[in-house]
Amino acid sequence: MKRIVVVSNRVGLPAPNSESSGGLVTGVHAAMRGRGGLWFGWSGKVTPSPSDAPEIVQAAGIDYATIDLDQAAYNEYYLGFANGTLWPLCHFRLGLFEYERTQAEAYEAANERFARALMPLLRPDDLVWVHDYHLIPLACALRRLGCQQRIGFFLHIPLPPPRALAILPRHKELFSSLLDYDLVGLQTVEDADALRAFCRQNLGHLVMPDGTLLGPQRRTATGVFPIGIDPQAQQRIAVKSAKLSTTRRLLDSLGGRKLILGVDRLDYSKGLSYRFRAFGRLLGAHPEWRSRVTYLQIAAPSRIEIARYREARLELERQAGRINGKYAEFDWVPIRYINRGFTPKTLAGFYRVAQVGLVTPLRDGMNLVAKEYVASQNAADPGVLVLSPFAGAAAELDSAVIANPFDIDALAEALHTALTMPVEARRERWAALHAAVEHGNAERWQQSFIAALEGVSALPRAATASR
Repeated sequence: MKRIVVVSNRVGLPAPNSESSGGLVTGVHAAMRGRGGLWFGWSGKVTPSPSDAPEIVQAAGIDYATIDLDQAAYNEYYLGFANGTLWPLCHFRLGLFEYERTQAEAYEAANERFARALMPLLRPDDLVWVHDYHLIPLACALRRLGCQQRIGFFLHIPLPPPRALAILPRHKELFSSLLDYDLVGLQTVEDADALRAFCRQNLGHLVMPDGTLLGPQRRTATGVFPIGIDPQAQQRIAVKSAKLSTTRRLLDSLGGRKLILGVDRLDYSKGLSYRFRAFGRLLGAHPEWRSRVTYLQIAAPSRIEIARYREARLELERQAGRINGKYAEFDWVPIRYINRGFTPKTLAGFYRVAQVGLVTPLRDGMNLVAKEYVASQNAADPGVLVLSPFAGAAAELDSAVIANPFDIDALAEALHTALTMPVEARRERWAALHAAVEHGNAERWQQSFIAALEGVSALPRAATASR
């Protein structure tokens, strides 16, 4: 069995009782569990003079190799170009898009440094699996250093249509570097179509009927590989966590009231402001729910150095205050807004006892919270998933209550529907959702991507170039 080398901006270093991580770390951990391999990337530390020699630790059969960033790289590469430019661009938030040439240059330089640090760790028959928007040009940098290994790339976030991508200065140079990969994987058919259309319209490259891109140096296969979780492990954790003192405390504090639960990073793409407004609209349109339902929103801090994220936090605090001030009673607060993270075990217990899981991003690559919520439920008395059609998960979880988060009234009515749904209907919906989560699990995601990456070995390294 060939060794898998996973490369991501941030490495999910093993840490007991750590807070919940994002979808990339969750999915990669689940995929590598039992298979092992090497995971390379940034340590999460910012140091004055970081070494290019990775620090290597081993845990549970996985080798973790990490390097630090200096403050300039953190500011320009990570906060600047990756999260101030590419993140809003790919999440269709063009009004928040910012561009600085120095940040774009820092992004390229960071990828070159990652490549130089990674090259000495590679074995001749490794399969290199690069993850996400931080590292789009990494294969190009590795090829310049002589890397001949098969390299695959997986984009965890959405990909907008060609006209939107063209807003980015030097977009052709950046996205043409995807053609240095042997395989590019995306979350949804819509994302894959956007990439192929961009290659045809903006790069002038041929796209074969099977989705293969004909670049100047190689053929690049493309495919749809929706990321998943380990639903059986999630179920086991949820059953145990429902008995934890934290879960019992939550239930005791509710006093028999129904629970609507949202769990997200604090990010403008998650649509939390729209959710708060919809919950307030629910209480106004359906006064019977006052003092009978509580909305708990957990929003772990994220990228707080970026002004947009600080503004989002302040706006949510203001909204929660307004709604609570209008509807609260002396023994009931409508919205419980918590701006910190919790461990996966604690969240699993909360998922288990919540009557409604509220997952309504304005745009999301997949959103594994939706799958974790489904996997955590009690089959005899399951809760209801309210899901945005703009989450990648909606393509698989279409038996959820689908609601457009931009339509506040529709979202409020979706919450009312979920809260009043009879148990038979809840069981029927949950069975379909659970089957989808089981089918598209993390193991299948990993195996299908790796099998596709291994399969491209038969393709010629060189191909007819563009039209």
